[in-house]
Amino acid sequence: MAEGESDDDPPDDESKTEDPSHKRMEQAREQGNLPISREAVSFATLLLTTGACVMFLPGAARSAMTAMRGLLSRSHEWTPEAASRAVLGEFLSIALPIIAAAAVGAVVATMAQSRGAIVESALEPKPGRLNPMAALGRMFGSEGLLEFGRTVLKLLVVGGAVAWVAWDLTRLGATLHQNGQGTLDAIGRGARSLAFATLAAFGLLAGGDILLTRLRWTKNLRMTREELKKEMKETDGNPEIKGRQRSIQMAQGRRRMIAAVQEATVVVTNPTHYAVALVYDPTKSAAPKLVAKGADLMAARIREVAEEARVPIIQNPPVARALFKLPEDTEIPAEHWGAVAEIIAFVLRRKGALPQAPAP
Repeated sequence: MAEGESDDDPPDDESKTEDPSHKRMEQAREQGNLPISREAVSFATLLLTTGACVMFLPGAARSAMTAMRGLLSRSHEWTPEAASRAVLGEFLSIALPIIAAAAVGAVVATMAQSRGAIVESALEPKPGRLNPMAALGRMFGSEGLLEFGRTVLKLLVVGGAVAWVAWDLTRLGATLHQNGQGTLDAIGRGARSLAFATLAAFGLLAGGDILLTRLRWTKNLRMTREELKKEMKETDGNPEIKGRQRSIQMAQGRRRMIAAVQEATVVVTNPTHYAVALVYDPTKSAAPKLVAKGADLMAARIREVAEEARVPIIQNPPVARALFKLPEDTEIPAEHWGAVAEIIAFVLRRKGALPQAPAP
């Protein structure tokens, strides 16, 4: 170990060669370290704001114009306070839906990226954020350069969208010689084209920023080999995790058992201590196959599932005990063919799939 180093020194970036584990990423999310793309939030805000403008602005503007004409025509009847309240009300009727749409877009985009996580620690005030030296470091460091690049790129995007809409200066200039309605229609078409072009450009920018943010977040959480080995050792030795894994495995086993019993040809019981489920499909295998088995409580559950699925239940203690010793998902060995064949033939005859045996 080099002079000045210790076991407590944080590992450098070059030694972090392993991808972050699921546990490390979940811990980062719990601590408020989330891969949130600000460009995605801006795009969602712009998208819903534009949609609200398209939906509400024309009707609200016409209503506001009508109200203003009425206000001006009867201006001598209004006091200054009443006129101010009327103007403010008309302004709010236009602005509030747009503001609400912008807020909904920002919240939805943030919650979608954070998977609905709300970290209270991230809302707490941190005096360290007010440190001017730290602010200068962020401004002139890699984060500042990245933010500067984003700003320049957005300016180029908006400039390109404006240039794309305004490329035909002759057509735009001709609208100045039209009547008032024609000029308004031309301005509306230009505004819609500009909005759609800007949305398309910002959508591409947001998609790239989401990918970049995720990659940078994953890179910052990378681990050294020693950290990964230590975490795996702690995880494997954690009794709570082991218990959870066993619970998951048992639940999966029960689901497989229920599905197998529902598709079984017959269930053979002891009648209470053992139960085995058999499937016989001559198109798939030459011999019947044991697909599920259980003792005591599990045997009772197998019988219950079989009754619900209307699978025949046959009581044959010697056969049930013998078959219970076999592993699941295996074909019945030759020494049990005779007894099992009689049971399956009886079930098939009862279903009408085989002719009745002749009377002796």
